[in-house]
Amino acid sequence: MAARADEIRLGLLARLNLYQRERFPLARTATLVAIFSAASVSASAHLAGRAAPDWHAYAAAFVVTLFFFFQLRVLDEIKDGDDDRLYRPERPIPRGLVTLRLIVGLGLSTVPLAIAACVAIDVRLLLPLALAWGWMGLMAFEFFVPAWLKARPFIYMVSHMLVMPAIDFTLTGFEWVPGGGAPAALALFLALSFANGCVLEIGRKLWAPANERPGVETYSGLLGAARAGAVWIGCICAALALLIAVGFATGAPLITGAIGVLAATASIATGLRYRRDPTPERQAKVDTAAGLWVFACYAAAGFAPFVQKWIAG
Repeated sequence: MAARADEIRLGLLARLNLYQRERFPLARTATLVAIFSAASVSASAHLAGRAAPDWHAYAAAFVVTLFFFFQLRVLDEIKDGDDDRLYRPERPIPRGLVTLRLIVGLGLSTVPLAIAACVAIDVRLLLPLALAWGWMGLMAFEFFVPAWLKARPFIYMVSHMLVMPAIDFTLTGFEWVPGGGAPAALALFLALSFANGCVLEIGRKLWAPANERPGVETYSGLLGAARAGAVWIGCICAALALLIAVGFATGAPLITGAIGVLAATASIATGLRYRRDPTPERQAKVDTAAGLWVFACYAAAGFAPFVQKWIAG
């Protein structure tokens, strides 16, 4: 599928705007990134019993998180390039809207900016930043065993979703690196990040049978809609249990748990409806529910303790 004639005539900025709308919607991504990064910084302080850092740490964490997510998109464009040309020619790069070289160049341009944001807070943040980038680099090369991984979809998912706690280790570091050390319960929050990554990853690959496409791997295609939907619901339940544990660790179990139970109930109901009748409309609702769950989950983990302290006076 080639770019349309009207797209070819567009200037570079207009084509990049189309690219971001299709592959990296900035408004929606920035909203999720703001919650994710702020919750990570705040949760680290709550878990350690320290006061929240000033706004500079939050701003730097937001910038680095946004760059992380864009870099992940760039790596996807690289590793999925062959499959996109064969099975998803409507995407921006295979159809010729923008070039892979341009998108990779934009991704590389964020590297020194992320480094600068870390150094502005504490130069020691470069170590967790390098660890996260190292894992992302291994992902880009499919850990040098691409055929083996692709033959084992769930090992593939686990290997790729471990990037979420790696990223969150960096983000929480904006509080604990200059603040005096990582909190003892940080592992709970990192496990929650992993579970939420699985919720997002599986949720976006629960498709309606009518939408399944040759060459495009989905969990619904691999397991069937009913079984794949059950796995997704299981990930929601695991994330809820971890969220409640984080709530106890931050001193706000009731508020955290209440938000989590309400959000999980709505998400699970969406998953059950998809399992019963996996229509395209319900496919879209599962994808939306996954994002809303993660949004509510991080909001509860990061901000419920503030509410708890306000109520307590």
